[in-house]
Amino acid sequence: MTSSSQTIAPEAPPHQLDIQAVIDRQRSIRPHLPLLVLMTFIMLIDGYDIFMLGKIAPAMAKDFGEPVTALTIVFVVQQIGLAAGSFLVGPLSDRYGRKKVLLICVVIFGLLTLGPIWASSLVEVAILRGIAGLFLAGVIPNAAAMLTEFAPPHRRASFVSIAFTGYTAGGASGALVAMWLLDDYGWEIGFWIGGLAPLIIAPFFALLTNESLQFRARRNPSDPQIAKALKRLEPDLNLEGISHFRIGGEDARGEGKKSEGGVLAIFQNGRAPTTTLLWVAYFLALGLISLLGAWMATLFLELGGIPLSVWAGYSLLSFVGGVAGTSSVGFLMDRFGRAPILIGLFLTDAVALAMLGMVPFGSGAFIVMIVLWGYCQAGGQAGLNAICAQVYPTQIRASGVGWAFGMGRVGGIAMPAVGGLMLAGEISMTQVFLILAVFPVLVAIALVGIGWLDARGRLGK
Repeated sequence: MTSSSQTIAPEAPPHQLDIQAVIDRQRSIRPHLPLLVLMTFIMLIDGYDIFMLGKIAPAMAKDFGEPVTALTIVFVVQQIGLAAGSFLVGPLSDRYGRKKVLLICVVIFGLLTLGPIWASSLVEVAILRGIAGLFLAGVIPNAAAMLTEFAPPHRRASFVSIAFTGYTAGGASGALVAMWLLDDYGWEIGFWIGGLAPLIIAPFFALLTNESLQFRARRNPSDPQIAKALKRLEPDLNLEGISHFRIGGEDARGEGKKSEGGVLAIFQNGRAPTTTLLWVAYFLALGLISLLGAWMATLFLELGGIPLSVWAGYSLLSFVGGVAGTSSVGFLMDRFGRAPILIGLFLTDAVALAMLGMVPFGSGAFIVMIVLWGYCQAGGQAGLNAICAQVYPTQIRASGVGWAFGMGRVGGIAMPAVGGLMLAGEISMTQVFLILAVFPVLVAIALVGIGWLDARGRLGK
């Protein structure tokens, strides 16, 4: 009796396309403009909402019948919300998508920002700002992740730094409210603007942008929306027969690096030294920005007798420097190296900050120092963000950026309280700014370590 056996041939692998290769060869920025423009506006709103309180704090305290130092609780609770949100939102974005989580954050923090208008005490304001901080914290990690994943390699640092120009502009725009609207409409106008603006821009973001292609490919490598998005990037792209999409060296079903996920992954595969140094740098840099955003106007008012409206006008000079810094740092880093540029920026930031407490207010030297301080502070932070977004792979990018910002927000919890203590301690203007200048020096030291890793190819791409 003879038996026959049938040999079953293995199924042919699906025809794959590397989406990263398509993104990397793009030269035109036109397909990316809607995302870049909208993300810049969202970052502007985020920066405004976070730092607006510092610009109107004295007027707000007066209206509530409290000393200005009573607002310390509001600043601290807002920072707690920002810190908690940074730790929570990044992992959620890596799981559910950057666009979806960012859209939810924008709508909710817009609604919550309107709340203090009807608050009856500073405690209520603090609670509302703390909850809003949970969602305000979701903007930067998702913006950095989306821009990094959509941009080709030669534009990634530039895209992130351009978007952070919006963040810098938002942080400074509260000064315009203090100058032009505060006297006529009261401190409430700051919250009306901060609450309505995100609700207006949210529908445009929902309709005109796409989810990250890398995220789509990991979730479903045969998602038909990937093909449509790729055709928008490259209209002549031949997708005939393509059924699956991969990212770089990963296979069609995204198995390659997909298993490497979760928050602990930011310390795995040799990333622990880089993550640790980034956390130190963010803790110090963002902590200082939070302190200055909360108390700078009050420091000049209480220690120098400078009216809020006068300081607001001069603070716009720091905005000019900040815009120049955030818009140029990406190009400088691409040209001259990441760590050397950032080390130089933070050391110069320390010098400028110290000098602000020594030179006469309003003098030519003061104007030079405030522009230089704005350039270095904003440019340095934007540079840190560009590095952080490129260190981590797609599956943990939002977590990596979010947790770095979370450490920065932890620094921001302590430092606004330090500002209140310095005011209560009645030390001089010069002493205050010399103390503040120590922090960017410490950031520069952390960046020396990051530069060492970068030089040995251990920083990430």
